[in-house]
Amino acid sequence: MANTLRLYLTCIRNTLEAAMCLQNFPCQEVERHNKPEVELKTSTELLLNSVLICRNEAEKCLIETSINSIRISLKVKQADELENILTKKFLRFLSMRAEAFQVLRRKPVQGYDISFLITHYHCEDMQKHKLIDFIVQFMEDIDKEISELKMSVNTRGRLVATEFLKQFI
Repeated sequence: MANTLRLYLTCIRNTLEAAMCLQNFPCQEVERHNKPEVELKTSTELLLNSVLICRNEAEKCLIETSINSIRISLKVKQADELENILTKKFLRFLSMRAEAFQVLRRKPVQGYDISFLITHYHCEDMQKHKLIDFIVQFMEDIDKEISELKMSVNTRGRLVATEFLKQFI
């Protein structure tokens, strides 16, 4: 793993460990409702800090916290048009299966490629360090997957071009 990626992921891991002190906090407007305040933003006093961690211009992570939830939004590196298409298709594929991931949002925050929402329920049901490990491992694997998909498309394109051009020889 590249040194800059390791530092980037370590910074995200440390920020998530510090921010994941969630507690049960019922909605102040509707009785017997417990909605994630980071999504609703009804009371500014319940919203905590938002942290933007950037590796470079194209790769960044926004961590928004509130008293009962955390939203993690990721912008994945897209160096060229092929990576842009592959990233869009791959993350759309994952978003359509959001219920299998439990913490994945179907629709990302504006300006980001994918978002996760962790509520106090998730912290009660799951181990916090395992949630953090999942997010960090996801960030590592998404780059590898898109690179492998790009190599696969390039290899397939090279083979198709070779077969096509054989008829002219």
